[in-house]
Amino acid sequence: MLGLILPICSIFFSLLLFIIYFSKKRVNLLENKMYTIMIVCILIDSILTTLLQIFPLSGLTTFEIFLVEICNKIDFATVITFDTSLFMYIMLISYPKVKENYKKFFNYTLTINLILILIISFFDISIIENNGNYSIEGSAVTFTYLVCAFYISSALLASLFNMKKIDKRYIPIFIIIPMLGFVFFLFSINPYLTIISIIQTYVMYIMFFTIENPDLKLIEELNVAKDQAEKANNAKTDFLSNMSHEIRTPLNAIVGFSNGLLEDNNIPEESKEDIKNIITASDNLIELVNGILDISKIEANKLEIINTNYNFKKLFNDLLILTKARLGEKPLELKYYYDETIPEYLYGDVSRIKQIIINLLTNSVKYTKEGYIYFKVNAIKKENIIRLIISVEDTGIGIKQENIDKLFTKFERLGVEKNTTTEGTGLGLAITKKLVELMNGKIIVQSIYGKGSKFTVSIDQRISNQQEIENIKKETETKITHENIDITNKKILIVDDNNLNLKVAERLLKKYTQNIQTASSGQECLDKINNNEKFDLILLDDMMPKMSGTITLEKLKENENFKTPVVVLTANAISGMKEQYLSKGFDDYLSKPIEKGELIRVIKKFLS
Repeated sequence: MLGLILPICSIFFSLLLFIIYFSKKRVNLLENKMYTIMIVCILIDSILTTLLQIFPLSGLTTFEIFLVEICNKIDFATVITFDTSLFMYIMLISYPKVKENYKKFFNYTLTINLILILIISFFDISIIENNGNYSIEGSAVTFTYLVCAFYISSALLASLFNMKKIDKRYIPIFIIIPMLGFVFFLFSINPYLTIISIIQTYVMYIMFFTIENPDLKLIEELNVAKDQAEKANNAKTDFLSNMSHEIRTPLNAIVGFSNGLLEDNNIPEESKEDIKNIITASDNLIELVNGILDISKIEANKLEIINTNYNFKKLFNDLLILTKARLGEKPLELKYYYDETIPEYLYGDVSRIKQIIINLLTNSVKYTKEGYIYFKVNAIKKENIIRLIISVEDTGIGIKQENIDKLFTKFERLGVEKNTTTEGTGLGLAITKKLVELMNGKIIVQSIYGKGSKFTVSIDQRISNQQEIENIKKETETKITHENIDITNKKILIVDDNNLNLKVAERLLKKYTQNIQTASSGQECLDKINNNEKFDLILLDDMMPKMSGTITLEKLKENENFKTPVVVLTANAISGMKEQYLSKGFDDYLSKPIEKGELIRVIKKFLS
């Protein structure tokens, strides 16, 4: 009867743990799934061990001995499964890659375990008795101990390698080792003790207070909430991308026709001023849409920094021209300084640097009624890296000290009580700060309320090498104005499902050639090519019904004789789309509304 005390205690405590665990709402973690398997295993093991102790093992028939052996081997399988689950539990909390590839890892381990259990079924078990106490020995027992020792030692090693994490979930594996030493000591005194089940149950109780830790539950719930928020954010980004496309499509017509009217000599000068105002308003709308898209991409961690070689001195001069144009009739002096030691050619994301500086200069123009704006660029050079120190100082309305921290908050607009007519969404500085951080830079704000502000940005850029400079110069030398372009003998196909967009593109291209054809769908484009019509250039919209431009391009390239350059002409103009379209096989990229300079570049590249 003494041999029954520990197994019965094991049944009682494992059943109690089983009821408590499964009656509670559990966190849906992979680690918890392993723990669930372990609870089931110890309950089965406890029941089998108790039954084998109750069963009278003396005077058994051959069939009854066979049943006892089967029960023992099932018990061995549960013990191995328990140790395997403990090993997988430790691996899951130790290595993120294991969790990422959980199914593959689980399938491998399950296959190995099934093979091991099959091997055990062929090994022998011997029943030994002493004064009414029973135990077992044999090759099956030895093999089971070796397999369990392997899994436990592997789990221990994984835990030791990750001790720096200071995670309480490692506690059970560190408890098992001294417990095993204690078991071996007891076995050396009395080999008939059935102590393994109660040891496993004890370990499971320890694990319960680590795996069911309320802090872990809270973390998991926060992670679930975070995932849901990210999905909602991605949905919002997708919506804004679609919105951008829908807004850019009519804007393409507005800007395109307006630019065409500006070049019409029959239009009165006063009407041309109105047309210029239409174009300016359209540009402002595009700027607002781009700002909303940028902040959405930043929130979704999808905004990328795309580095290229560029002419920083040209960028500085372009920014001065833009700022002077924005000043309009405001009585402001635009001061500027450029450090002549800055190399002319640098490597970085020129479009984002331009965006940062434009946001700072635009803010100064908005919030400064009189006085000056001082745009200054200094630099510190170290080997092939140069730190640009860009500052924009003004004598504007300034910022209260307590509001400086709010400056970079989305949709926050300060000083509107003094400047109620100021336009904007309050996104410019929020985007600027994020862009600076993405480029590992810093932004500092100094301001005195009522007297003015100074924004200073420091960003590191690599200095372009000689070969890169030569390539830039070659590209610059090949650029020519539209007056020099002669493509009258070239044939162009424009593909777009929107009739207004076709008219805009056709009108812009008619300055250079009358040999233009249009198609209103991808299928119509394919039909023209399949009917052996020849073109020198195809401008292809992407977001078309039934057949997108991307699919149309794939079908065009199935024709081995098709060699015509295809340029995507799209309102999908968010950051990173150009690279995405080029990777899909397009030869170049034009965004809507069509910029005259970009159109000339494409014509020169493929036709002139």
